[in-house]
Amino acid sequence: MPKMKTKSSAKKRFRVRPSGTVKRGQAFKRHILTKKTTKNKRQLRGSVAVHETNMASVTRMMPNA
Repeated sequence: MPKMKTKSSAKKRFRVRPSGTVKRGQAFKRHILTKKTTKNKRQLRGSVAVHETNMASVTRMMPNA
């Protein structure tokens, strides 16, 4: 039986916390930052948890996590 592999894209984007929740980075903070407000950029800092509606697809991409 072959091993189950983790998707490389998911491996780079998500981390599984010890409690089982999955942490992700914020979107819209990579480029074209000059036209975004300072408040908007400040609120995009840090990391957030993956929403429960997306958890099934994320866990399918990371079977060993």
